[in-house]
Amino acid sequence: MAHPIRLIRRLVRHGLAPLRDPRPASRLIRQTARKEWRVLTFSMLCNFLQAAAEGATLGVVFLAVDLLSKPVGQTIDWTTKGFLGDLPQLIAALNALPRNELFLLLLGLAVLTKLLQSVAMYLGSLAMGYYGARTSSRLMAMIHSLILSLSFPCSSRYRVGDLLYVGGSGPGAVMTEINVISGLVLTVLMAVTYLGVLLTLSPWLLVAALIMGGILALVQQQILPRLRRYSFLGTELGRELSSRITENIQGLRLLHTSGQLDAADQDVRRRSIAIEANSRASSRVGAITGPVTTFLPILLIAAIAALSLLLFGNRNSGVLPSLVTFVLALQRLNGSFGGIAGAFGTLNANAAPLDLLNKLLEPSDKEFRSRGGIPFQELRQGIVLRNVTLQYDPELPPSLIGINLNVPRGSTVALVGSSGAGKSSIADLLCGLYRPTAGEILIDGNPLQDFDLISWQQRLGVVSQDTFLFNATIAENICFGSPDATKAEILAAAEKAQATGFISDLPDDYDTLIGERGYRLSGGQRQRLSLARAILRNPDLLVLDEATSALDTQSERLVQQAIDQFEGQHTVLVIAHRLSTIVKADLICVLEKGKIAEQGNHEQLINQRGIYAGLWKQQTQDQQYPFRGRDSSERTSLRLSP
Repeated sequence: MAHPIRLIRRLVRHGLAPLRDPRPASRLIRQTARKEWRVLTFSMLCNFLQAAAEGATLGVVFLAVDLLSKPVGQTIDWTTKGFLGDLPQLIAALNALPRNELFLLLLGLAVLTKLLQSVAMYLGSLAMGYYGARTSSRLMAMIHSLILSLSFPCSSRYRVGDLLYVGGSGPGAVMTEINVISGLVLTVLMAVTYLGVLLTLSPWLLVAALIMGGILALVQQQILPRLRRYSFLGTELGRELSSRITENIQGLRLLHTSGQLDAADQDVRRRSIAIEANSRASSRVGAITGPVTTFLPILLIAAIAALSLLLFGNRNSGVLPSLVTFVLALQRLNGSFGGIAGAFGTLNANAAPLDLLNKLLEPSDKEFRSRGGIPFQELRQGIVLRNVTLQYDPELPPSLIGINLNVPRGSTVALVGSSGAGKSSIADLLCGLYRPTAGEILIDGNPLQDFDLISWQQRLGVVSQDTFLFNATIAENICFGSPDATKAEILAAAEKAQATGFISDLPDDYDTLIGERGYRLSGGQRQRLSLARAILRNPDLLVLDEATSALDTQSERLVQQAIDQFEGQHTVLVIAHRLSTIVKADLICVLEKGKIAEQGNHEQLINQRGIYAGLWKQQTQDQQYPFRGRDSSERTSLRLSP
């Protein structure tokens, strides 16, 4: 007998482990529990009331069956049943009732106790529902806040699909944990009630119940580890599938243009089949508990019913009331054991998504963006990069090495060079996305890290080649980041960005919805909206990261005109591919392998006859002789193409 009891105790410790779990999700559950202690106390009282009502119902059933099993003219001996022993007047009143009326009274009392139990069940479920909703909403806000609080390098390590999967499954996993633990508490209370009833009827029935619990514990001991393995594997497969589907949707254009739609579809189908196989294996293991918990009580009932005369034959009340009450209690106890076993199985199946959530919420292995510091007001003198080195990863070579650069207020500084030379890395540093590995960035003589990062970034305007627009109206996209902008200011910014022409041609002007990532607009139109957004912010520093490299000639000319109007009044950092767009820059820096190889204005660099002069000559010749370097068949096809 000790072995089954030890197994049950082990399963109980395993099932209640989340209550002692120090990880973030469990801490959140406990923190919310402390704040909502009144709700939880009320729920616990409802659980006790349900258990008491269930025990009272079984007692009333026993009395009703005992009454029916007696010959006509005999009544219940209340004192020997342990009921109403100290209330002789009430006993006399009950015995004075006719047999049928007393039976109807007992039935009414049974209905009343079940009604009380149902009301307690409703109120308890309602209380736990409120508690779960509060915890779930806090968790969703916590996940979102955590993602936004990560530093840019840290958040960049996560795939969008992974974050979406955890964000979607995390609250559900916590709600499952709360509901299962709450149900487990009630089920244990019910099991204790049924065990008390069985012990009252006969100590041997308690032995039978413990045997049943021990067998179930043995079954669960074999099942739970397998369910846990299947749960972790299923969660990993689901996360990978979610990430792949997200990437496929984000990359639909690439899939279409590269002819990989069918390949992507087959890959998702293969992953879905793997998830299906894992779910089937989990179902095969998890389905064992139900048949065992259904068959075992019937077997025990048959065995004990055969010995019922031996167990109850010496009682004046007869065999029938005790046997009927025993069957009901054992069946209910069986349901409780099944509920406990199911709760353990659910907790194990829920362990994988909860573990994934805890890994995201765990702060020890993450880097967070800096907070606090000197509020940035405005750029008065300029920006200085002093011996700046940037290495994105210790295993990778440095992207920037010993950069010294002075960007005076009101000047236009251009960065040119081949791909991977380090141009965008400088822009990332100035935007506060990364911190220098060595050296420092000075803003008006003060280190950038001394400023409040958000206040600095709010004074930046960034226009990149890959423009991000929201699925909102034209006006809402322009005023993003400038919530207090008036309609007149939005119109003025659009006009400066050369965007009013195409906006006026749209069906709803500034109220036109532009679709996901602005897919209803052309590249040039999206770029001009992004520039209008930057202009509306009236930034102290405008960063143009190859803002016109992917545009056609007409769109590039319009965007460049808007930039030219902006450059004379603001500090501008331009990363350019087409050198014709930076001829008027105050300073041009040529980067090569993470270092500044040349710097000066356009005329100075041309006279140096170095890298810049070579790039200028090459681009100029390409514009004058666009077919140079192509074979005859390619030149013919280009001439014939419209």
